[in-house]
Amino acid sequence: MAARLTVTLHELVGELELFADAWLRQKHGVSFNLFEILATLAERAPIDITGLAHCLRVTKAAVSKRVPTLVADGWITATAGEGRRIVLELTSTGAELVRIAGGELEVEFTQMLADPRLDPVRSGTGITPAALNAHLSVLTDIVLAKGRTP
Repeated sequence: MAARLTVTLHELVGELELFADAWLRQKHGVSFNLFEILATLAERAPIDITGLAHCLRVTKAAVSKRVPTLVADGWITATAGEGRRIVLELTSTGAELVRIAGGELEVEFTQMLADPRLDPVRSGTGITPAALNAHLSVLTDIVLAKGRTP
């Protein structure tokens, strides 16, 4: 691990994504990339292509290119919205994958947080998922409040 927090966080997120990708491929036959799209839709739908691209931090073109395949594979629906907007939502198949695989991944990550190496005072509690999530959520809010620099 790096000495700088920013680098360590980047490494952690990258490793979590690689773990999730391998796990999802083995257990459910899908990539983390697909799961991330579906999980984002589960949280934000109905949402248009521009909004989904923003949530995923990719270009609108990248999302637009994926939509036909996701629709054809039965993961999402795409309907005409106001103006030229295309509104995206999960199908029941997509929602079921997010529910099941997401729950299983949550268990995997929760088990990692129970590792005794994360409990420096050896209290046996480790880091609770709720506490970590709460801290990360507040940190995200702080970063968003600072805004993006030009």
